[in-house]
Amino acid sequence: MPDYFVHESSYIDEDVEIGEGTKIWHFCHIQSGARIGEKCSFGQNVNVGNRVQVGNRVKVQNNVSLYEGLQLDDDVFCGPSCVFTNDLNPRAAYPKGSAGYHPTHLEKGVTLGANCTVVCGHTLHTQAMVAAGAVVTKDVPAHALVAGVPAKRIGWACTCGHIFYDTDLDEQARYRCPECERLLEQDGEGLKEIQA
Repeated sequence: MPDYFVHESSYIDEDVEIGEGTKIWHFCHIQSGARIGEKCSFGQNVNVGNRVQVGNRVKVQNNVSLYEGLQLDDDVFCGPSCVFTNDLNPRAAYPKGSAGYHPTHLEKGVTLGANCTVVCGHTLHTQAMVAAGAVVTKDVPAHALVAGVPAKRIGWACTCGHIFYDTDLDEQARYRCPECERLLEQDGEGLKEIQA
């Protein structure tokens, strides 16, 4: 018996790895070569494309397609109906196949809000947060909160999810989260956790 759950309405192709404790719910399709970590959750109507890499504890809500060329690190959250792409200029009459795909990487802890779009070829750095309905057209710095079309940074997100703004940073460009007490400081365009 497998040590993960797949609903009877879902399809798992050959040459797929699924980690212990993962749950795949109604009407999903996991395509050949996909690698899925432990304790993940895939909601209704999720498609995981060929050779997609998914880390541990990833949550993919209903109606999301993870296309070939996508890598999701641990603890990524994909909100309902968020959209990924893998081709910048597709033409039905001129298919390029995987050679024309542009890889997209979501680092540890990234959150995508409902109905947002991530245009391919970009990296969303650790703990970045994308607002619902936003359209990501460039890399997103670590801990950045981005919103709008195209998405622009409007604030910051702590690892715990607490939102704060540039005006909350102290004179050393640091911020102590009032909810989890993590200490974050400016690191290039993004923030990083530091030991205090």
